[in-house]
Formats: sequence, structure tokens, C-alpha cells
Amino acid sequence: MSIKQNRQIHPLNKIGLFLGIVAIVIALVSIIGYRMKWWRQLQAFDIFGWATFVAGVAFLLCIIGAFKARANGRFRGMSLGILGILLSLPIMTSAFLFQYSAKIYPPINDISTDTINPPVFWDVPNPTEYPGSKVAKIQKAGYPDLKSLKLSMSPKVVFDKALKIVKDKGWKIAGTDEEDGRIEAVATSLLYGFKDEVVIRITPDSDGVMVDLRSRSRIGRIDRGANERRIRGFLKALKAR
Repeated sequence: MSIKQNRQIHPLNKIGLFLGIVAIVIALVSIIGYRMKWWRQLQAFDIFGWATFVAGVAFLLCIIGAFKARANGRFRGMSLGILGILLSLPIMTSAFLFQYSAKIYPPINDISTDTINPPVFWDVPNPTEYPGSKVAKIQKAGYPDLKSLKLSMSPKVVFDKALKIVKDKGWKIAGTDEEDGRIEAVATSLLYGFKDEVVIRITPDSDGVMVDLRSRSRIGRIDRGANERRIRGFLKALKAR
């Protein structure tokens, strides 16, 4: 029997792949448990932190194992090492982006295109007032170009288009008032299902309308840019239509 036939899978690849699978399971437990209300946000993040740690160990073991499997003729299983790396990367990348975004985005969770006279929530659960000039100053420094959108169209046309975009994005409508030019909705994040509240205000202007949005997170003191991206995405879609 040849040496090639006697080659065994390098143990580091086996362990790394196993830990990569374990990391995925822990991450799913964190997400599903939070959605099922088994634990609070911070507990869910702590559990995901363990998933990140396990994924990091799996990544290192698979890197070493794959290298040894390729360089050493006694071992095989490089593909297992690559698979373990691929399983670990999404969790490690998510954890990195989560921490990185907390540093690069303004430490606020309530964003408005009009910080002087921000849109008001009426229909969402526990409506809150805009936090004030301190948050407005931080927003201005972080997003200096975020502003109202002026459109040369009738209020009804803009209202209908705005409502269609809300539905297309899958936001849950909390209330509408066409006469007042107001749409309120709740946007849900993909993984953990975090709830962010959005109000759209359409105000008649001299030759069209002025569209303003306000988006706020229900929980957490910072939003890691989620509300700003939501507002920009909506305004871009509305302008395109």
C-alpha cells in the first residue's frame, strides 16, 4: 500500500472544522434565543461573543491544518481545513463589523433629516420626542449632508409612492394619515429582529413637497449607522421613482 493511500486527515483540520460548526450553532442559539425572548440583548451579544471566540480558534486551527496538509506528504484533508475557514469567516466578519461600526458612526440612535423641526411619532408603540439639540449637533457632525428631499410633485403622488416603498421594503405600517402627509412604520433587522421606528412627513411646499424622515432604534444607545442608512436608502428609492 502506497504512502499516499496511508495518508490521514490532519487532526487540526478535524478539530477546526468541528469548532467551526460549533461556532455556527452558538451563533444561531444567540439569534434564535433572542427572537424567542429567552434572553435580553446583552445576553444574546455575550453568547455571540463566545461564538466569535470559538470561530477564531477554528479559523487558526484550520489555517495551520490546511498548510500542514499541503506541505506534509503524510497528511491530507486540506479541503476540510478550507471548509472550516469558510464556516468561521462569517461569524468573525460580523463581529468585526459590529465593533468597527460602533467606532466610525456617531453614538446616537435617533436620526432625522430635519433636526430643527423633526417629524413626530404618533402611532408607534411608546412614541418618544426627538432627543434635542445635543443629538442634532452630533448628527450634523457625523452626517453633514443628510437633509430633506424636495420634489416637484403633488403631495398625493408622493404619499402614494412613499407608501409603496414602505410596503416594498417590508416595513410594518403603524399608521398613515394622507391629509397630514404622515406615514409611520416599524423596520425589523434581518438576524436579531431589532425594531426601528420610522416616520415619514410629506409637507406641501411652494412648488411641490418637502419630504422628511426620522428613524430611531427602540433599544440601545447607538445604532451603528442603521438609521442613517435606512433614511438614505428610502430617499434614494423615492427620488428614483
